Amino acid sequence: MLQAPITDLDIAPGHVIEWRLRPSRSSGASARDDRSGSFNQEKHFSAAVDARADDDPLASYVACTFELPGPPDRAALEAALLYFVRRHEVLRCEFRHLAGDLTCRPMAAEDAVLDPVDIGPVATREGVRGHVDDCFHRIDTLSWPLLVMGAVVRPESTTVFLGFDHLVSDGLSTPIAVNDIATAYTAAVRGEEPGQPEVGSYLDFGHEQRLRYAPVGADDPRLDPWKAFMRSNGGFFPAFPLDLGVEPGEMYGTVNDTDALLTGAEAEAFEAHCRKADGKVFMGVLAAVGEALRREGGPEVYRGLMPLSDRGRGRYAEAMGWFVNTVPIEFPVPAGAGFAQVMSGVRDAAGAIRERGDVPFVKAWRLLAPEYADLRSWPYAVNFFSYLDFRRSPGGERQHALQARKHIWASHSNGICFWFHRNETGMYVNAIYADTPQAHSTKASLTATLTGVLAGLADSGEF
Repeated sequence: MLQAPITDLDIAPGHVIEWRLRPSRSSGASARDDRSGSFNQEKHFSAAVDARADDDPLASYVACTFELPGPPDRAALEAALLYFVRRHEVLRCEFRHLAGDLTCRPMAAEDAVLDPVDIGPVATREGVRGHVDDCFHRIDTLSWPLLVMGAVVRPESTTVFLGFDHLVSDGLSTPIAVNDIATAYTAAVRGEEPGQPEVGSYLDFGHEQRLRYAPVGADDPRLDPWKAFMRSNGGFFPAFPLDLGVEPGEMYGTVNDTDALLTGAEAEAFEAHCRKADGKVFMGVLAAVGEALRREGGPEVYRGLMPLSDRGRGRYAEAMGWFVNTVPIEFPVPAGAGFAQVMSGVRDAAGAIRERGDVPFVKAWRLLAPEYADLRSWPYAVNFFSYLDFRRSPGGERQHALQARKHIWASHSNGICFWFHRNETGMYVNAIYADTPQAHSTKASLTATLTGVLAGLADSGEF
């Protein structure tokens, strides 16, 4: 899987069909009682409500596209899509604020129905790209359903496209969706059942999370790691250390692009040097980012936010949802230090946050930075790092064969976010950043420096 902007989407023309989720006409009750949304969901939904009230065009989506080879089997594809929405309870949920709390009301799996909508032939690649992009932009946090599904069908192949609101999906959910649908489709073509094990529901996870952390107050010892970070950082949010040309309190339209950092062979060599330095690949990438930022004029201490997966290896391992906690990380990047020295600092910092990064980010935000609690976004340009190895995601080997792509879009930004990722062909970085001249220049310069740092590490294991 490659994470790339929708503008890079290149789908051959064909006949477009969409499927729209609705409850069966006989449906009269939800699958279960209302559940409380997770902290992530509550913050995201509240931001959308506030934006709607202020006529603010704040919007975003998480989407994916992939190929199904061979002559299309429409009945099998429809069965696979229905299987997918019945498998993941969060996809069938309607969200609402009741008595100040975000609640989720799920439709019973057996009541889920997909209505096909025949859009018709689209004759050009540009037309297909435009239609898929328009479909993704229909996703609205405050309107049900929270996903769109469709396909571009040709005599020899099919391209499936899926889009989700962030309420029901995170970065790892997209390869899960691809794997679920491709597995179910292959089975349906053969007249078989998918045979996949049951998965946990994100509704249970979110509800349990809210109950578990509701009693946490600002003096809770589980917030001590955050407080220590705030003392050294000077506040809750770590600022992006380079100039992006953004004004305080302003939001900007976004730019979204993807850059290649290492080839497949270079990524293998880089991984070997990371192991030699007693670290993991994501730690090596963090060390390289810290070094590149310092070379570009940043500080000799890296401070940033990093998402951690809350899925674990149990019943949520292959569940759709927003299983992400965001934690602070800091480590020294002194001038003249070698890779092993910086890696040691990253390893110590990563070990500490994995042991103590417990309290959900939104909860910590409200308790420790209440002056920012009602903001719809981070208060200024924040230093953010994310890394995923898509080869190790569910159906990882299949993603490459299916030419799977992930697309993240946000309408506005006041800074820059980086999503580093690895697949069968190498290592890449997707960035979404404020559309200012300075941000363009800063991002380009930093990416060039980082590419050089990573290439040197792949070659010699040193900066």
